[in-house]
Amino acid sequence: MTTTKTTKTETTFERLSEINVNSKVEKKNNLTYLSWAWAWSEVKKACPDATYVMGDTDYDEALGFMCHTSVTIDGETLPMWLPVMDGANKSMKKSAYTYTTKYGEKNVDAATTFDINKTMMRCLVKNLAMFGLGLYIYAGEDLPENEVSAPPIVKAPAFTALEKGDDNWKRVTEYIKANKAQGRDSIQAALKTKYTMTADVIAALDKLIAAK
Repeated sequence: MTTTKTTKTETTFERLSEINVNSKVEKKNNLTYLSWAWAWSEVKKACPDATYVMGDTDYDEALGFMCHTSVTIDGETLPMWLPVMDGANKSMKKSAYTYTTKYGEKNVDAATTFDINKTMMRCLVKNLAMFGLGLYIYAGEDLPENEVSAPPIVKAPAFTALEKGDDNWKRVTEYIKANKAQGRDSIQAALKTKYTMTADVIAALDKLIAAK
């Protein structure tokens, strides 16, 4: 009987969440911004059928503007929303206003179409994160899951070849004279953490260790 081995198909989320976005992000006021042009480019490369829709921008006199987007990939549609905020992450409204802090009064400018447009594109990036792209930065992580779980690269220690009569030989012989009480095995183990030694060199060292 022949058995057929099935291969697990990578999901959209798995595919997009593996992409490292660190080189394309900017930090501002403890918030992380990802280039929308780069984000959309990467999504289209991985998922050619991806589409998005810019929804209406709602306005509430007390709360300010709220932008909406929705993204569809592989038949799944997810919505997202984001308020229009100034550099201090305060909601922008149709008219400028002030608010009080312990450092005094602060001003918030009236929102412009430029502010709304920027927020719409940031909302799109946040929307794409729901499908996996850059989601780890919203979770406060430094690397995507596949890179976080990878074992660290351990560099092999650098060794120096020990030769009889070279500059290191004098230092080694002095070390042996000062540490004979530790015994041959301990001295040899210490030297092997720094030097590579041929059989002839090891034999010569044994004689030095055994000498009275």
